[in-house]
Amino acid sequence: MNVTVRQGDSLWYYSQLFGIPFQLIVDSNRDSNPNQLFIGQSVQIPGFVTTNVRVTAGDSLWSIAKQRGIPVDAILVTNPNINPNTLQIGQLIQVPVRVTWRVVNGKENYTYELMMDDIRQLVAIYPFIINESIGNSVMGKTLPELRIGRGSKRLHMNGSFHANEWITTPIIMRFLNEFLVALTNQGQIRGISMLPFYDLVLLSTVPMVDPDGVDLVIEGLPDEEPYRTNVLDINEGSTDFSSWKANIKGVDLNNNYPAKWEIEAERKEQQPAPFNYPGPFPLSEPESIAMAELTYARDFARILTFHTQGEVIFWGFENLEPPEAEVIVNEFARVSGYRPIREVDSFAGYRDWYIQEYQRPGYTIELGKGISPLPLAQFDEIYQEALGIFLANLYM
Repeated sequence: MNVTVRQGDSLWYYSQLFGIPFQLIVDSNRDSNPNQLFIGQSVQIPGFVTTNVRVTAGDSLWSIAKQRGIPVDAILVTNPNINPNTLQIGQLIQVPVRVTWRVVNGKENYTYELMMDDIRQLVAIYPFIINESIGNSVMGKTLPELRIGRGSKRLHMNGSFHANEWITTPIIMRFLNEFLVALTNQGQIRGISMLPFYDLVLLSTVPMVDPDGVDLVIEGLPDEEPYRTNVLDINEGSTDFSSWKANIKGVDLNNNYPAKWEIEAERKEQQPAPFNYPGPFPLSEPESIAMAELTYARDFARILTFHTQGEVIFWGFENLEPPEAEVIVNEFARVSGYRPIREVDSFAGYRDWYIQEYQRPGYTIELGKGISPLPLAQFDEIYQEALGIFLANLYM
């Protein structure tokens, strides 16, 4: 929501007027000098939207404000051109509404387009989010990274490395939405106040690493060539892509990292396939490269990569993980009920590579049980299990 600066206004005043933490307003207006506002300037207020109200007989700004539980000046600063003493019956005014609800549903077939629509809504309501592209998929889809917070502890989460594990994306998106609602309303999640984490943590999220593959699983064959013909060939003519884990070129993105890649290359698929083809060489795919470059650029203290299924958490790689990795995974296990597993006979994954490169804690969290793609009937249960991990990730 935008307001128009008047004589004597300040970001601090807006913070008090709307009951929004001062730093969130500052960070929602990064292109402005908070100490040098000018009259007529537009300022974004996070956590609010406006609704149109039509004036009826007997209405005043005071009565409208009282009915909606907001200060009269909140209406005045949102409507710089109205005269409160000369309201006209039928006149439309914009009234601020505090957002206390989620815009992300998530419990649906969560395509790339749905995710991008949700991201646009979140950025519009919470403009302190930093939304940047880290690169593009094979088919040219933007890979968004969302960053929330200003702390020194840099944490990263990602989902949908594997196409048929797409339920991980709406799980992450729902948490981000709950986190944002709590920040702007100075609220709690499971009794934990969220606002302190804004100053302690910088949370980076890439919700959908493999958008081409996700859309293939959910929507079926793409119209674009050569991708349509190629995936049909790779899938041996079948239009059932429910077991497809790879990117649109048939490369398993979580087998495409230079962390003992040669072992996977020798024992797994030798050509493009719906799953388990490590690619012609490490970091052969634009999605893999984008994630590696992001990781180098951000210097994360910890990474969580969400997959399905098994209700387990993989946390070790070649004994390169630090001692605190076990302390953290035990807390993740406690709050989720998932079983920690240190070593597994699998290599060349993003987590493997991260631990190898940085010797820092990295976790692969396998949500839910069953056959991927997991049914949406499991969504609520999975979310509650994952929510404990999301929260522990902030406070550990």
